[in-house]
Order: sequence, then structure tokens, then C-alpha cells
Amino acid sequence: MLKFILRRIGASALVLWGASLLMYVLIINAGDPLKDLRESNMQNKQQLIDARIALLRLDDPWYERYWDWLTGVGGCFTGNCDLGVTINGIDVLGLTQQAASSTLRLITLSTLLAIVVGVALGILTAIRQYSGFDYTVTFSAFLFFSLPVFWAATLLKEYAAIQYNNWIAVGQYAPWTIVIAALVAGFLLQAVLGGTRRRRLVTAAVTFGFVTIMLFVFNALDWWRNPMFGIGGVVVVSAAAGVLVTALVTGLRNRRALYAALTTVVVGALAYQVLAPILVGEPSWLLLAGLFVVTLVVSLAIGAAWGGYARRQAMLVTGITGVITSLMVVADILLAHWAGFLGLKSRPISTIGSQTPNFTGEFWDRVLDMGTQILLPTILLTLVSVATHSRYTRSSMLETLNQDYVRTARSKGLSEREVIVKHAFRNALIPITTIVAFDFAALIGGAIITEQVFGWKGMGALFQDGLNAVDPAPVMAFFLVTGVAAVLMNLVADIAYAALDPRIRR
Repeated sequence: MLKFILRRIGASALVLWGASLLMYVLIINAGDPLKDLRESNMQNKQQLIDARIALLRLDDPWYERYWDWLTGVGGCFTGNCDLGVTINGIDVLGLTQQAASSTLRLITLSTLLAIVVGVALGILTAIRQYSGFDYTVTFSAFLFFSLPVFWAATLLKEYAAIQYNNWIAVGQYAPWTIVIAALVAGFLLQAVLGGTRRRRLVTAAVTFGFVTIMLFVFNALDWWRNPMFGIGGVVVVSAAAGVLVTALVTGLRNRRALYAALTTVVVGALAYQVLAPILVGEPSWLLLAGLFVVTLVVSLAIGAAWGGYARRQAMLVTGITGVITSLMVVADILLAHWAGFLGLKSRPISTIGSQTPNFTGEFWDRVLDMGTQILLPTILLTLVSVATHSRYTRSSMLETLNQDYVRTARSKGLSEREVIVKHAFRNALIPITTIVAFDFAALIGGAIITEQVFGWKGMGALFQDGLNAVDPAPVMAFFLVTGVAAVLMNLVADIAYAALDPRIRR
């Protein structure tokens, strides 16, 4: 495996070098970097032209400029990274770091959500092929995949930001709105669950009643402006998630894994009670990262202690349950600060920019501000990616479910959970791994249209600005980041193949 990895790295380095040479030649011949100055009426126009010629070294041969850029990139391996300067004399390395940080904030959450939701929907639609749920998800996937990004972004701005900001000032749903929402929820859930006509009617009726009652209760409690969750909500949701994870990974018959998951939830709730004064106050990102690591370690230790003969599976269950519990704790803290955040920012959902200018607030208020800024682009990127992942997962699962070894597993009396999780899903992941890896690498390059619509200064904006100005330094920095990301994710995909399919290791 080591020899294989080294071989791939060497080949990828040659590909990157050839592509960078081609990119450099293309960008310096893409237009005139002096065009804006030539059309200027300023008295010192010639001085500005001479200064820009000297800054960009336009009088030097292209290969000398390329060699200097390549030498600066090589300095990154020794801590002396030099990516040049922009057409305005700004250091490109600093710009690239800011743009990459902004883009990673934008894509990380959307990519993770798209993978989890898309793969889950793909598996469910494959299992329930040609059902109402399958048709509903298929139609939605094609709809979201076909939506023009700029148009969908405009709709999100109008209804998920502007109209929501108008509504949250009052925070009350009208009775007719509640009835319509309950009808839609009942219709969608009965379509998803399927069954006989009587079962569908019962599902729709129960859903309609439940949603109606809950929305009227939330109105009465003014929950939308002063949300409450509390330790009880954290325990209930985390425990339900732990039971679901246990059912998927080991089955509920494995009592050790189930008890380990519930123990993890109890320990997490007790830790939250003890650490609440620190967490609710003014923590730091370093403290939260350290607590998250401790959560993982403790969760895995609980799984190892309870696991017995199924220790590895129990540790997987408790690890996932611990992560979910920690996320629920953070969600509870954010909900507790929502009312105060509305006092600082009466129109919470922003339509442009990555942060609110001159925003003043405590730590969790700043977290909420960053979350509301990133909400709309995250929804947009997630919807588009979910459509892709769900379709590929469905096709891969259907192909795997028709294999002989799956039919053999069923004929031996294995439960449907074991057939799906242990036999079909793992093999179906191989083609999905390729899509996920390259999708993440492509998004690192910046969602150019999304960034432009929402006013984010990320990698896409860096590339667009450099290309418009015929400035090679930022364009080459964009290429460097995206090219290395593509190579690394391709390598990760190859290693994942070997982990998923032992035959590939040989």
C-alpha cells in the first residue's frame, strides 16, 4: 500500500506541474492586464502603466515568470511560501488563506449534510423501489438538480430571509397557516411511509393532529422568539438517536450496545449539567475542541467497557451517540441565546456577506451570527449535492441488491438489517466514494455562482477577480489549492477503496 501511495503521489505531482504550466500560459494570454490603465484619463497614466509593468514583470519572458512562481511554491515546503502579489500589490498568500478559510466555512457543513442525507435517501429509495417514497424523492432530486443556482438563491433570499425576517418580528403563525402546514406534513409523511390505503389515512390524520397541536402550543409559548429545549430535550433526542444508531449498526437484540449508547447519553447529560456554567458563559473554540475530543474518548471507553464480544460495534455506536449528544448540547445552548441574539440583530437571516459588519455580542451570539450568515448558501449547496448523492447511491444499491451474494445472505436467514448494512451497503459505497471525494474537491475550488450571489469572498471570487484582471498570481493560487485538493481527495478515495473491498488491496 505504501508503494502504491508513493507512486500515486509522484504521478500526481507530474500532472500538477504540467497543468500549472498550461494554466499559467493560458492566463497570461487571456487579455491585457493594462487595459484599465490604457483607457484611463489620469495625468500620471504612463507612470501607473510603467509601475504595473514592473510589478507584473511584463517585459520578462513568460518562462522566467513561471519559474519564479514555481520557486515560490517550492518554498512552501520549507516555510518560505511566496505566491506573488496581485495587480494591486497585495500579497496573494494572505488573500488565499482568507479565501480558503471562507470557502471551507461555506462548504464543510453543506458537504457533510449532503453526504449523510443523500446516502440515506439513496439507500431508502433503493430498498423501497417504485414506492411512493421512491417517486417523491426521485422527483425532488431531479427538481433540485435542475434548478438554476442563481434562481434558487433568489428564492431563498426572498422567502427564507426577507419574509422570515418580517415574520420573526411577531413570531406567530396564523391559524390558516398552521392548518396548511399540517396538511402538507400529513400528505408527505403518508407518501413516505406508504402502506395500505387505511394505513396511509391513519398516518396522515395522526400527523395532521400532531403538527397542528404542536404549532398552536409553540405559538402560545412564543417558542419561535424564545425557544426552549433544556436538559430533558437533550436526553430524549440523544437517547432516541442512540437507539436508532444501535438498531442500524448492531440491532436492538444486542443489549450491550444498546445499554452502552444509553449510558453515553446519561454521562453526556451529567457532564453538561456540571460544565454548564463554563459552556454557557464565554468559552473559546480551543476549549470546545478539547471537550469534543474528550467526548469521543469517553464515548469510546464506554463502548469498550460494555461491548463484550461485540466491542468494536459497541464502540462505533457509542462514538456516534456521543457526537450526536454533544451536538444536541450545542443546539440547546444556541437556542437559549436566540432571544438575546434577536435583541442584537432584529433581522437575523442575512442575504449577503459572511459576517455582520461591526457586530458586537458574546461568544454564542457571534456563533449564531456566523450560522445565520452561512444558512442560505449551505441550504442551496446541500440541496444540489443531495440530488447527486441520492441518485448515485440508489443506482449503486439497486445493482448490489441484485447480486448473488445478497440473495445467498437472505436465503441463509440473515435479517434484512444485516443484509443491507453488512453486505449490500459496504459494496455499494465503492462508486459513491468516488463521487463524494471529487465533489468535495470541486467545492473547495469555490462555488463561484453561489459566492457571487451571497457576496462571499472565497476561492471562487479569488479566481474570478484574477481572471477579470488578467492577473496570474491569484489564478495560480486558486489552481494550486484546488489542484492539490483534487489530488489528495483522489488519494483518499483510493485508500477508501482498499478499506471497503479487501480484493483491491491485492
